[in-house]
Amino acid sequence: MKKLFIKFTNWTLAGIMGLFGFAGFGVFGCAEYGSPHTDYIVKGTVVNEQTKKPISGIRVGYYPEVWDEEAFGHQPEYQRYRAHTKTNTNGRFTLSGEWVSLSNKIVPVYVEDIDGKENGLFHSKMVKVDFNRAVQTKKGDNRWYYGEYTVTTTIQLAEVEIDE
Repeated sequence: MKKLFIKFTNWTLAGIMGLFGFAGFGVFGCAEYGSPHTDYIVKGTVVNEQTKKPISGIRVGYYPEVWDEEAFGHQPEYQRYRAHTKTNTNGRFTLSGEWVSLSNKIVPVYVEDIDGKENGLFHSKMVKVDFNRAVQTKKGDNRWYYGEYTVTTTIQLAEVEIDE
């Protein structure tokens, strides 16, 4: 009888939690069936901090939480990006993501030189992109889709100085 009661209680709690969307909920939430969502886009140009010339071959990616290296050590590659792209020959990039909600409206964007010496060597950088000043670029349907919001930015990278 005791086992039956525990089994019934577990099933009931799992059903209630699933009904209210608590199962598997992360910082940004997961897009469950029937959850309102918004598309967020960061686009811009990566340039050399000193010359202001665009840099191609730079990886730009986002991860929803800021990674604290002092607390957790170096971030593993498999966990580094939720989405990423590379800058084109003009240094331009477009990075998009979809979230149920963006509670604090600030997304950490990681920028790193991955092509070696091909276009010069540049320091990696984390930039906090603030969606409080985003422009709505697509209207929502006033039901489950809140539309698309875009932030345009210029990211400056410092060149690595090599003493030979």
